[in-house]
Amino acid sequence: MGLFFAGGMATLMLVGVPVAFTLAVLAAIGMYWFNGGALGLSQVPIIAYKALDDFTMSALPMYVLMSQILLFSGVGKELYEMASRWLRHLPGGLALATLVCCGIFAAISGSSVATAVTIGMVAIPEMTARGYDKKAVLGLLAAGGTLGILIPPSVPMIIYGSVTGESVGKLFIAGVLPGILLLLIFMGYASWKMRHIKEAPATWSERWQGTRKAVWGLMMPVLIIGGIYSGIFTPTEAAAAGVVFSALVAGLVYRSLSWDNIKKILLSTVATNAMILFIIVGAMLFGFILTSLQIPQAMTEMATSLPVSKWVVFILINILLLVLGCFLETVSILVITLPILYPIITALGFDPIWFAIIMVVNMELALITPPVGLNLFVLKGVDPSSPISTIVRGAAPYAMIMVLFIVLLAVFPWLSLGFIDGVK
Repeated sequence: MGLFFAGGMATLMLVGVPVAFTLAVLAAIGMYWFNGGALGLSQVPIIAYKALDDFTMSALPMYVLMSQILLFSGVGKELYEMASRWLRHLPGGLALATLVCCGIFAAISGSSVATAVTIGMVAIPEMTARGYDKKAVLGLLAAGGTLGILIPPSVPMIIYGSVTGESVGKLFIAGVLPGILLLLIFMGYASWKMRHIKEAPATWSERWQGTRKAVWGLMMPVLIIGGIYSGIFTPTEAAAAGVVFSALVAGLVYRSLSWDNIKKILLSTVATNAMILFIIVGAMLFGFILTSLQIPQAMTEMATSLPVSKWVVFILINILLLVLGCFLETVSILVITLPILYPIITALGFDPIWFAIIMVVNMELALITPPVGLNLFVLKGVDPSSPISTIVRGAAPYAMIMVLFIVLLAVFPWLSLGFIDGVK
């Protein structure tokens, strides 16, 4: 049965059927043939409704809306200017400023695409005008943009929590230290790579002036992460508070919410949410038929009975995620694999929160690995003159850093689990 579904999925996707409809069609066929014909198909609307009737899932549309508001607000430009004034005198200073902006914007928006686009539009012309190599700049932005799904809030973490039942609040807090650490490692490599470029330092007056202008953007991660960690907000309530705050900042401080921009924000939000939610519904239907045929249970039993260390299974899982990341986008990978991988991981005795962070780093890799790395194509859209191959070569060192970072998280699980006690 497993081979039938795997072959059907590969065939439909190769002929261009979207992932959401591939999963739904295979699930419907399975329900018809194995669950009693038309009676089995009657489960489709029930499962679809149940997939979306989830309080945790209600945070997803709000985080997407917040990221779209911030994309049009102008906050990215202010953050970049502030970071530039504080860091440009260091070796590779503008590269460091770009990565810091990516980290801060990631903690604001929760979106890798929004991070790469917003910071890329500001950083590419600034850095290339000051002598930075275009390939290195594009690779830096492709990698820096991936921080949007590791530093909370994070859409993949919300999906992981919804599918597995794990606490989204704990997932968010578990991603903070790994996100900051990966950002610092990126900064160390970028500073060494671009150490030959330095600029005159800004005056203290210029630094404080830039900080004052960017203070509204700096308050966003404090509001969201601080609110969740202190217990003031649940992750869903934090999303609602973030939407209100970002709308007020965009409308009253940056004056960027024109009627034309509001229309673009709403249309983009609806399109993005529809794509994600269609995939989730399709995956829930697919997961139902797999579970009813006991495929996850069989694979879990097989994985736990193998005469090898559980770490060998862990390595194989990471290789599988790396391969899938070359061909699928992050939401699809999560919803397809979690119904099978989550029982295996828990049966082997691994912590599911720790594994979530491992999986999100794998999803970061998926964003910059060809041929379907989303951040590669996003930056191609920001800078149409650069071929995809140039962006891929620039991002390759950062992909290797992420692979080594997964090893680091595996060896030191406290990096992701050290601060989650007491978080709901």
